[in-house]
Amino acid sequence: MSNAPSNADSDPHFDYIVVGAGSAGCVLASRLSEDPGTRVLLLEAGPPDRSPWIHLPIGYGKTMWSERYNWRFETDPEPNMNGRRIYWPRGKTLGGSSAINGLIYIRGQREDYDHWAALGNPGWSYDEVLPYFIRSEANQRGASGFHGGQGPLRVSDIGARHELIEAFIAAAGQCGACAVGRNEDFNGERQDGAGYYQLTTHQGWRCSAATAYLPRAVRRRPNLRIETNAMATRLLLEGRRAVGVRYFQGGVTRQARCDAELLLAAGAIQSPVLLQLSGIGPRALLEGRGVEVVHDVPGVGENLQDHLQFRLVYECTRPITTNDQLNSGFGRAKIGLQWLLLRSGPLAVGINQGGCFINALANGERRPDTQFHVSTLSADMAGGRIHPYSGFTMSVCQLRPESRGHIRIRSRDPFDAPEIQPNYLSTGLDRRLAVAAVRAARAIAASPALRPYVKREVKPGPEAADEAGLLEFCRAQGATIFHPSGTCRMGSDALAVLDPRLRVRGWAGLRVVDCSAMPTLVSGNTHAPAVMMAEKAFDMIRADRRGAAGRGPWR
Repeated sequence: MSNAPSNADSDPHFDYIVVGAGSAGCVLASRLSEDPGTRVLLLEAGPPDRSPWIHLPIGYGKTMWSERYNWRFETDPEPNMNGRRIYWPRGKTLGGSSAINGLIYIRGQREDYDHWAALGNPGWSYDEVLPYFIRSEANQRGASGFHGGQGPLRVSDIGARHELIEAFIAAAGQCGACAVGRNEDFNGERQDGAGYYQLTTHQGWRCSAATAYLPRAVRRRPNLRIETNAMATRLLLEGRRAVGVRYFQGGVTRQARCDAELLLAAGAIQSPVLLQLSGIGPRALLEGRGVEVVHDVPGVGENLQDHLQFRLVYECTRPITTNDQLNSGFGRAKIGLQWLLLRSGPLAVGINQGGCFINALANGERRPDTQFHVSTLSADMAGGRIHPYSGFTMSVCQLRPESRGHIRIRSRDPFDAPEIQPNYLSTGLDRRLAVAAVRAARAIAASPALRPYVKREVKPGPEAADEAGLLEFCRAQGATIFHPSGTCRMGSDALAVLDPRLRVRGWAGLRVVDCSAMPTLVSGNTHAPAVMMAEKAFDMIRADRRGAAGRGPWR
């Protein structure tokens, strides 16, 4: 896809180049190109978002394994996870991971952002970022003190209530010391509680960042050029300034130059990789990989954080699960008609309908340390083949892991997959919380409200009877819930890669705007925070341009 022939000129010039058309990149390209006098190039390594499986919410099960729309990364062998390589899906199309994710709209906790500010990032407190969440959002419930009604990103309620989810919500209030009440809005005044998730959907369709911020009218703007199947391979650097990017497209190496800024929005894996390939990163790593060191920045690729999930699978006593519908010809026809006629039902919802935020350690704190994702279907892993029996799943993850890992290039070849080492469960707290979270899920399953629906626990199963058995289950079965962050963190200390305005420290014309900029992982799903960060970055870019030009308002 291109708004101009890719070979129209050999070295085209733009004001801004955005690398990566994911959750943040789509926002940046859209907002910057609102000014018709600003020339913007958006590069995306994947193809256009034309597959119907991208836009149908339940298509998550297809895109999760797609070679065309998914990078299909794997971690290196994980020392605390029985040496397993863990599959890391990442979106490779317009919309990035927001085109293949589980659709859940969660912002995190007030304390997450206040902590960012306390770490030396002025402007990133909760009260200061809330307006950008609101600006980005068009919530089905309308505008309020916590929500927007007119933004590009559609956020919708799950329509019909489900018997299993209702039982889970009631059971979450019956599970002893970590019990929580019903919460109708996890993004409102408080996060703790149990309830239904809101989703980034609209009238039965997925609303990815590309759908929201790059609708047809935006894609047709003459000052916005979108290049797909265009993989950035190296930054063009002159002196201490980023002046463009080299990319590979259609079997040919091309390059483009920018007069204002180069904006990396390639995500927590590929943004640090691009910096490292370009000579910006830890000296020892770059020299060891044969890359000329342009700027020794030890933090590039370090500080990797991710949410590790553990999936508890139950066989249900009643044929009311999505498994039952999908395993039956009549059931499949019914849910198909439900979507075609009403734009509702399982096809319009995706995977997880409900969840809760609790303090699994039960240490007296109200602030949740664990998130549940509850699905009315079951499979061996996310996006896998559903089980032949009536089944449902409770997935749990620690919200603020202490474990830290890294992303590192293996060679100078930009097509080599990087070294991904999350170092899951490498701290005592993370191991204790993993066990506590699984125990909390078991307590919910055993509570009076949910117990009548449980025929048997399939995973972990009765063999995981004590702390050692539960920890072994976590090591053997734990998997990512797709929230890598932190690998180009912002801050004011010597090891920070970015300053609080998301500029690469020591460089002009170069910012990183994606989840890699997070100093610490937010307490929840990361799509909405990535959109917020890009909305805020746009205002910072605009303000910095005004200041540099000394010419008043943004054009």
